[in-house]
Amino acid sequence: MHRPHIPDPRPPRLAPVLCDRPGRLTIPEQLPTSLGYDAVGTPWEHGERIMDRLPRVGCVFADDLRWWWIVPAGSHIGVTWPPSTSYAIGAHMADPSWTRTRPKPGPGHPRLLHAPESGSPYTPPIPLYFLTCRLAGSTPHWSLGAAS
Repeated sequence: MHRPHIPDPRPPRLAPVLCDRPGRLTIPEQLPTSLGYDAVGTPWEHGERIMDRLPRVGCVFADDLRWWWIVPAGSHIGVTWPPSTSYAIGAHMADPSWTRTRPKPGPGHPRLLHAPESGSPYTPPIPLYFLTCRLAGSTPHWSLGAAS
């Protein structure tokens, strides 16, 4: 199945930053987020490779450094994401310059890169986890019943 996407995550034509409160990535309204959501940031140079290998891709945002994959809330519990990834609980980005108070967000701010037309906004976290581990050269590590 072919998933249309922009080949380079850094072109200026990406969709505008979507935030419902300061620093939070916002999912398009037509996609339900009943499970809550977090974001997993991967190095931008791996973005296309990951997208091409996933069985399903939910909402993906991109900035100058990372592709941010929307996953169900709590996808960090019991797993150790590779050091090359970033995990944003509640999809809250740390940089306060990514807030709505800025009228024209510049390059470097997360922008919607891909969204499914319907269904779920989530990228399945387990395949994403194994792909990020493989690309980072890390051994997957998880613990049942343990929170990390």
